[in-house]
Amino acid sequence: MSKTVTRITLPGANAGTQRSIVVHRYGTAGARPKVYIQASLHADEVPGAIAAHHLIRRLDEADRKGEIRGEIIVVPMANPIGLDQFVAEKPMGRFDLGGAGNFNRHYPELTAAVAERVSDRLGPDPDANVALIRAALKDALAEVVPANEADHLRKTLLSLSIDSDIVLDLHCDDQALVHVYMGTPLWPNARDLTADLKAEAVLLAEISGGEPFDEANSSPWWRLTEYVGTAHPIPPACLAATVELRGQADVDDETAAADADNLFRFLQRRGIVAGDPGPLPEARCEATPLAGVDMVKAPVSGIVAYRVKLGDRVRKGDLIAEIIDWCAEDHARARTPVYAGTDGPVWSLKAHRYVQAGMVIAKISGATPIEGKGKFLLTAR
Repeated sequence: MSKTVTRITLPGANAGTQRSIVVHRYGTAGARPKVYIQASLHADEVPGAIAAHHLIRRLDEADRKGEIRGEIIVVPMANPIGLDQFVAEKPMGRFDLGGAGNFNRHYPELTAAVAERVSDRLGPDPDANVALIRAALKDALAEVVPANEADHLRKTLLSLSIDSDIVLDLHCDDQALVHVYMGTPLWPNARDLTADLKAEAVLLAEISGGEPFDEANSSPWWRLTEYVGTAHPIPPACLAATVELRGQADVDDETAAADADNLFRFLQRRGIVAGDPGPLPEARCEATPLAGVDMVKAPVSGIVAYRVKLGDRVRKGDLIAEIIDWCAEDHARARTPVYAGTDGPVWSLKAHRYVQAGMVIAKISGATPIEGKGKFLLTAR
């Protein structure tokens, strides 16, 4: 058996307190491919955590049988800071209540520092360039000085993942179908991942804005060419993806066990775990640009009454919902219609039916970019 379990204590906690993350490691350190999987970076999103629980049980069995071929790291609860944030008996794990922002934004952008280290050392061998860049990424990250406890968490997690071949960050949406975010240069080579996960939407962007965890791992590989040019081959050597396992309420053993099975089959398919994964499932969707997602916003505050369900395909101009002002004096005029801004499937809805003006109440994946999207393509920066 190769498995070890360690507990990493986070620096920067308040006086008299201590937080830590538990890290499950399989295989031999330095073996390839290296896979890093974490869950609940948004600490109030637990479908990924229960899926990781089931995945660890499967990996434990594979380890006992000597079937681990690469190196695998699993962090089933990636955010002990957010886990401790309860307000009025409700978990508040998406943002740091101390003011450090969204736990899945603001990761160190290492490309410029890496370019300084490697620009005059790159050569014609892509494998040698990958090894050089991975070492430079680790060195550049080691020099980052965190400003607060949340930044210490960000650096700690990135230190575990930054030299990986595959990074999977398990999240969930509000009320949603399985969907995956990843960098455009990773497609279509990542099609097996999304097919195994049975994803209903795959959303691509080179840069989505805000420096989320997955892009901190993957985007330096294509951003480097902006600094060092294209004379020497630099492959996109880290398949990093944010995997959204449905909605916050989709937490049960049966669903989580199926998600873990899908992840395990993907690891087998990539040769990280021995065994036959079986035939690749047929893809449930085509990849579309993240810039093509219509983030349908409530124009007014009120109660949202949906006219669509998850998975419905709509056309631009279709009625998505009505917002009801139950405080209106004239209830014949109490409803404000909300319409789709693009053609495509609806894959996310708001679970809480009371909404404020400006809140995203639905997400529709369109096939073409929406004009005027800007550089910040994700919500909740």
